[in-house]
Amino acid sequence: MQIGVLARAARCSVATIRYYEQAGLLPEPARTEGNFRTYAPVHLERLRTIRGCRALDLSLDEIRALLAQADGSAPDCAGIDRMIDDHLAHVDERIGALYRLRSQLQALRARCDGEHEIDDCRVLSGLSGADAGAVGS
Repeated sequence: MQIGVLARAARCSVATIRYYEQAGLLPEPARTEGNFRTYAPVHLERLRTIRGCRALDLSLDEIRALLAQADGSAPDCAGIDRMIDDHLAHVDERIGALYRLRSQLQALRARCDGEHEIDDCRVLSGLSGADAGAVGS
């Protein structure tokens, strides 16, 4: 199949396919006599796997490692399990950081009732660092 057909089937752009090729995530496609790329079902399956990984916010390095194991460099899926466990830990860290950010924003918002002149805005003074201790860091 041609790249446009592959892009539609994989629900991604032609540019995305080319990017993944350059990143080494997709196997080299065959070429026609006219030097056009021709893709096989294996490319579609690989793109769907990559898209699934990206939907889970896996990095390109994580995807590369997962694909290497899937391509047979590992005797079992223990390495993939460890990678997912590591990614889960990273997600937990990010969730904690987002909760801290939420608390800081709530504290900042609680400083102002909207009844002040803009020059006396307690949110702006908190953001400018004039009273950063009340906002938290």
